[in-house]
Amino acid sequence: MRLHELRPAPGSKFGPKRVGRGIGSGLGKTSGRGHKGQKARSGGKIRPGFEGGQMPLVRRVPKRGFTNPFAREWAIINVKDLERFEPHTVVTPELLREAGLIKKVKDGVKILGDGEISKPLIVRVHAASKQAIAKVEAAGGRVEVI
Repeated sequence: MRLHELRPAPGSKFGPKRVGRGIGSGLGKTSGRGHKGQKARSGGKIRPGFEGGQMPLVRRVPKRGFTNPFAREWAIINVKDLERFEPHTVVTPELLREAGLIKKVKDGVKILGDGEISKPLIVRVHAASKQAIAKVEAAGGRVEVI
């Protein structure tokens, strides 16, 4: 079989509906639209979500909360994730990206204190929790905020 020999399966293709062509066609006079009403009119479309004049669901459901447009979105790393680096390594956001620990820097990288660390590291990040700073310093390293 060649590309030019391909044909659709029999019965899978239909010709266009020829409306308004007399009673015998089955789609004459009102052209399949019924009698009167919004759907019978030209331009009588109903937008998505319209509920026939009933109060729409999106307006009936109570709204709560607030999203702060100025909130900073952190790329988060835990202290236990830093264990993979060699001692005395300078850990930067770029190094964390290369290691696959974060996908994007976003508004900054923040170190949190989950887990333990046994190697002295120099960690250069945008923010760190008090617990994370204490654990890195206890292991002989230091945290530098950039």
